[in-house]
Amino acid sequence: MSADTQALRPPSRALLMLEGRAVHELAAFMLLRPWLAAPRGDGHPVLVFPGLLATDLATQPLRNFLKAQGYAVHGWKQGRNFGLRPGVEAGMLDRFESLHRRYDGRRLSLVGWSLGGIYARQLAKRFPERVRQVVTLGSPFAGTPRATNAWRVYELASGQSIDDGVDDFVASLGEPPPVPTTSIFSRSDGICAWQTCLNPESGFAENIEVHGSHCGLAYHPAAVFAVADRLAQPDGEWQPFDRAGWRSVVYPDWRRE
Repeated sequence: MSADTQALRPPSRALLMLEGRAVHELAAFMLLRPWLAAPRGDGHPVLVFPGLLATDLATQPLRNFLKAQGYAVHGWKQGRNFGLRPGVEAGMLDRFESLHRRYDGRRLSLVGWSLGGIYARQLAKRFPERVRQVVTLGSPFAGTPRATNAWRVYELASGQSIDDGVDDFVASLGEPPPVPTTSIFSRSDGICAWQTCLNPESGFAENIEVHGSHCGLAYHPAAVFAVADRLAQPDGEWQPFDRAGWRSVVYPDWRRE
């Protein structure tokens, strides 16, 4: 880990206060959904993980949209996400393996919001042959956990210190899985320092920036469109996100200074 990464601070109090934007982002999504002309899916299974303290109810708008686009979409069915408490990892593995069998060994795409994205990445590292791709939304997998405004909440919810290693499941978080991997993030995220959400870009790892909050990222219209765009790619023919044309207005070039 570099010194610059270690020195990252959580987002400012002003950005944290702006997380109330999530209400407006949900309203915008519900209003724009009929006109959100995302690519159609091919029916492959998609497993969606909620963020810290959230349940499958929080990802329902995203899952409903993806289901309408033609995917076999499923929630994690582990109740409220209190972190990696005893039994959570085993429950996720059972859910993952059950869906893999249910769809006759067809590879799953994994979509995770915030902490849920960290789960998705680690599952893909463990079972790359069973995962088609990973898409995360505001997931702080790079750098120190203290570069978020949620680390104390995580400690209270999980009963674990963020300074303690949580076995192999959360080891080497910053390393992308060996499958196509997309991180969708926002520089105005009020929960996680946006730099902690960046993949080291490669032929199969990318980053997509949107303008929005952390708490509304899973139903931000631009983020939802990007998720659908990524999932719609033919299996084995993954290409980086195309920002040409109108997309360059909605999706900034995150490499800018």
